[in-house]
Amino acid sequence: MPAGSPGLIRVRVPAKVNLHLSVGPLRPDGFHDLVTVFHAVDLTDDVTAAPAGAVSLTVSGEGAAELPLDAGNLAWRAAVLLAESAGVPARAALHITKSIPVAGGMAGGSADAAAALLACARLWDLDAGPAELTALAARLGSDAAFPLLGGTAVGTGRGEILEPVDCAATLHWVFALADFGISAGDAYRELDRLRAAGAAPAPAGDPDRLLAALADGDVAAVAAALVNDLEPAALSLAPTLRATLDAGRRRGALAALVSGSGPTCAFLCPDAAAAAQLAADLTADGVVRSARTATGPAAGARVAG
Repeated sequence: MPAGSPGLIRVRVPAKVNLHLSVGPLRPDGFHDLVTVFHAVDLTDDVTAAPAGAVSLTVSGEGAAELPLDAGNLAWRAAVLLAESAGVPARAALHITKSIPVAGGMAGGSADAAAALLACARLWDLDAGPAELTALAARLGSDAAFPLLGGTAVGTGRGEILEPVDCAATLHWVFALADFGISAGDAYRELDRLRAAGAAPAPAGDPDRLLAALADGDVAAVAAALVNDLEPAALSLAPTLRATLDAGRRRGALAALVSGSGPTCAFLCPDAAAAAQLAADLTADGVVRSARTATGPAAGARVAG
C-alpha cells in the first residue's frame, strides 16, 4: 500500500549502540545478567502497518534478502503477540524499510519488533500505552523494549529493565558496516568460552564514570569510558574487525568499539564534519563495505507523517 493510503500507519524506529555493556556469568536460564547503557541514534528503519485479512510481511532495503517473511521475523511475532494480548484478530500487512544493518549489533530486528507493536496498536485502535507496549516488547527479546523509549538509558536484567539517563551532549558517530553478520547468540557463547579459557576479562561492572560524562556533556570523557564486554568475542569470531577498528583510530576517531555483538564497528567523533570525513575515508580505503554517519541521542519509535 503506498504512503498516504487510508489506514496506513508508519512508524520510524532508531538503531542503538551500547556505550557500556557489562556481561555477567551465564545464568541457569541460558541468559546473562547485563548492565548496559543503550544509546539511540538516528539511523532508522520504517515499519508500516496497513489493513489486511491476516498478518503478512514484506521487507526492502539494507539486508532485506536475509530476513524471514514469516513468524521467524520478530516484527511478525510482535504483531501476533499484541493481537493475542488485546484479544483482537491479527490482521495487518507489515512492510519494513531497512537502513539498520541485519545481524550488525545495532538491534535492528528488535527495533522492527518495537515499531510493529506501535504501528499495529494504532492500526487496531488499541488502548495500549507505553508501559503495556514496553512489557510486550520485553517478552520478544532483551533489546526490544529500548527502541520504544529511545534517548539514553541504563538496561539491567537481560537488558529489558530500563532507566532513562541524562545525556547533555550530542554524540557524532560513524558506523562501519561489514559484509557479514554475527548472531548475538554466537557472540555470547564465544564470550563464555573465552572467559572459561582465561582469554577475556571479567565483567566491566557499573557504568558510573560513563554516566557522569554523559550528564556533564563531556564527549572526550564519554570516549574514554566506552566499553563492550562482547568485543573480545566479536574479534575472536571475526578477526578482520581489528583492522577496521585500527583504521578508524588512525583516522582520528575519539574512540572505536564493536557495536553490541558486532560486526558493526562504531566510531565516536568530535563533531559532524569529522564524522563525515571519517566515513568517506573508511569507504574510500576499502576497509568496510559502507560507512554511515549518525547522531544521538535520538527519539524512540514514533508515528511518522
